[in-house]
Amino acid sequence: MQPTADFDPARLARSLLRRSRQGALATLMPDSGDPYCSLVNLASHPDGSPILLISRLALHTKNILADSRVSLMLDERAEGDPLEGARIMLAGRAEEAAEGELELVRRRYLAAHPSAEVFVEFTDFAFFRIRPAGAHLVAGFGRIVDLRPEQFLTDLGDAAALLEAEAGAVAHMNEDHREAMNLYATRLLGAESADWICTGCDPGGIDTQADRRTLRLDFPDRVTNGTELRKMLVRLAGEARAKG
Repeated sequence: MQPTADFDPARLARSLLRRSRQGALATLMPDSGDPYCSLVNLASHPDGSPILLISRLALHTKNILADSRVSLMLDERAEGDPLEGARIMLAGRAEEAAEGELELVRRRYLAAHPSAEVFVEFTDFAFFRIRPAGAHLVAGFGRIVDLRPEQFLTDLGDAAALLEAEAGAVAHMNEDHREAMNLYATRLLGAESADWICTGCDPGGIDTQADRRTLRLDFPDRVTNGTELRKMLVRLAGEARAKG
């Protein structure tokens, strides 16, 4: 089935990856090879790949350590018939986060799931990243398509400076610019007014959430460093105020 002309599957896939906070994780039982499915919390890496914080005591973690092949189903959790909302199935491998990226994945995960602070230091818990090999997106009739990783993951090759600036930028927006965050949500994304906070920035946009609600604000132009990010956020705040 071919997607309709007005459908941007890569953009929708990126949005689902950034906005999702829970998903159904399928792993393989090591003895039988039977599939095993469980519900997991997740956050997104700056490139969009899912981050998991899971216990080595859990069956799904034991399965991953024996065979890293997994699939992960994410959906929009739309009201009404769940099958009317968009969903994406990622297939790939789950790998324990490398020592050099632990600070980044921890920060991003806790921004999305602050309640995990109480157990993140438990010795049996570890961060894993799902490295997608492909995705199957379903977004309604005429909107079913398979995607390659380069179509929905964000290239970070030129964005090292932005990743270094991200933590400070997120803290600054949440401490000093909550009004702007609310303007982004209400006037640029059509959401209701709430205590919207920034949970992450990447070259393609920023992620926001208020309680269980999550939003993705795409940038009109790619940003790769802190200076470009600041200018973009100022620009978007101006556009939001102009809509008032």
